[in-house]
Amino acid sequence: MASGFHSVAAQLDTAGAKLASLVLVVDDDPDMRSSLTDLFLSVGLDTRVFASTSEFLGYSLPDRPSCLVLDLRLPGSSGLQLQAVLGEQGVPIPIIFITGHADVLTSVRAMKAGALDFLPKPFRDQELLDAVNDALRRDAKRRVGDRELGKIRGLAEQLTPREIDVLRGVGRGLLSKQIAYELGISEITVKMHRSSAGRKLNAISVADMIRKIELLGL
Repeated sequence: MASGFHSVAAQLDTAGAKLASLVLVVDDDPDMRSSLTDLFLSVGLDTRVFASTSEFLGYSLPDRPSCLVLDLRLPGSSGLQLQAVLGEQGVPIPIIFITGHADVLTSVRAMKAGALDFLPKPFRDQELLDAVNDALRRDAKRRVGDRELGKIRGLAEQLTPREIDVLRGVGRGLLSKQIAYELGISEITVKMHRSSAGRKLNAISVADMIRKIELLGL
């Protein structure tokens, strides 16, 4: 199956507030789609509904906190197959499965593949709302983290190869003299590279520098 999805990053509006959350629903039952739309709109959640996985895959995900409420059994490709496609495409949208045909093996398979919840029909409205709110919080947090990581990676492009070598040592908890010994340079040179790297990464403290080193995978 082809998809029009693209990588998503955290985004804030000009006032600094998070964009409105979006709940996406894929269910072949028109009554269920209508019921879920009414439920989510009743608590102020923007909603888009789809009758099949192919219809959903033709939709371009907007850049805002989202979650997917996905029926397990669907005409054509199943909910599990859609979950697999999203995983292959690197689309990190949180998924909540709903189904009238629950079984332990299927639920375990879905959860192992990254689903946040698996609710058998009929479920209580509040149970689904709790799951959706949790999913939206997680996605909003991930987006903030993605945006920060993008900024740090942009700053890291200024680093020289030697500064990266020094940061790797800092990330391992080595002292400047130990890094100097490993790299075959003077301790003063290590400190100069460390200070320069800290400025380039906008590190406000040693702890902040180490956190950014970890985020960069150094």
